[in-house]
Amino acid sequence: MQHETSRSGIPSTDSSPHILVVDDDDGIRTLLARYLRENGYLTSTAENAATADEMMNCFLFDALVVDVMMPGENGLEMTRRLRRHSNIPILVLTARGQPEDRIEGLEAGADDYLPKPFEPRELILRLERLLQRRSYSSAKDEALTFGLNTFFPHRGELKRDGQTVKLTGAELALLRTLSAKPGAPFDRATLAEQTGTGFDRSIDVQVTRLRRKIEDDPRTPVYLQTVRGVGYMLVID
Repeated sequence: MQHETSRSGIPSTDSSPHILVVDDDDGIRTLLARYLRENGYLTSTAENAATADEMMNCFLFDALVVDVMMPGENGLEMTRRLRRHSNIPILVLTARGQPEDRIEGLEAGADDYLPKPFEPRELILRLERLLQRRSYSSAKDEALTFGLNTFFPHRGELKRDGQTVKLTGAELALLRTLSAKPGAPFDRATLAEQTGTGFDRSIDVQVTRLRRKIEDDPRTPVYLQTVRGVGYMLVID
């Protein structure tokens, strides 16, 4: 990741909001990322939805800035898919500024809609508003406890009996997805999509590996339970 700078020109802290810019235009990505960094945001970029998915499996972002017109899965399709399992703030950028286009973006699940061309300062103001509006902002670092385990979803940190447990990107994505709705079963297709493993049955492998790290006896799991005929769920204290 590139070096991040704050409004004062010094490195941003880990508490700075982390924004993912998704746009197939390299020039626009570079300009947006630079402006966001100059205004104190941690910023990453992706040229398409597939790359964005890979990055979201490794990092937890505070908001997305997504261009509508992209090859492959476009911005609206990406937004609709993400909305099936995530409430992350999404600001959609588009060259189309007609009212029906804005309505289509909002119906897809976007939180805000900014037509091109736009003033960079307006983008910053809209992002600030979205971040302030986040329903889960006050609890994003709230710890989840299950047995000897303590998991901080926002930081992506797992501790077991006080010791930090190293997780792979796929294991972290799996635990984050399950911990978003403790006690609720997730089917393998959804989990495969979230972890980027590619196919449903590979989730079983990831579950086995994660159980070795969080269960007292992985053969008789208490916390990462199998839901017969569905998939898996996380049980917390």
